[in-house]
Amino acid sequence: MATPSVHDELAAFAAERDWPQFHTPENLAKSISIEAAELLELFQWSPDADQHRVQDELADVLTYAYLLAAKLGKNPDDIVRTKLEKTREKYPVEKSRGNATKYDQL
Repeated sequence: MATPSVHDELAAFAAERDWPQFHTPENLAKSISIEAAELLELFQWSPDADQHRVQDELADVLTYAYLLAAKLGKNPDDIVRTKLEKTREKYPVEKSRGNATKYDQL
């Protein structure tokens, strides 16, 4: 039997708990922001955050991002690839390589 996708596992987990009723786009977007803040908090006073805690908080961010993509009827891989193509155009290698400054400001 094939291993279920992350999306399928998240959907089943939420459905078992009757949580999809709370998974509005607004609530999921808020949850992404809250979990991202918790991730950032791990680095608040030191760049040496506990990697297990970082992994857990990053998983929370990704979980809510997957759930929001599903709620919007979007495939996460597809939307990342679409954005990556736009970013490639905005930051061409010949003008961006080794430069952390935004291309628009060059």
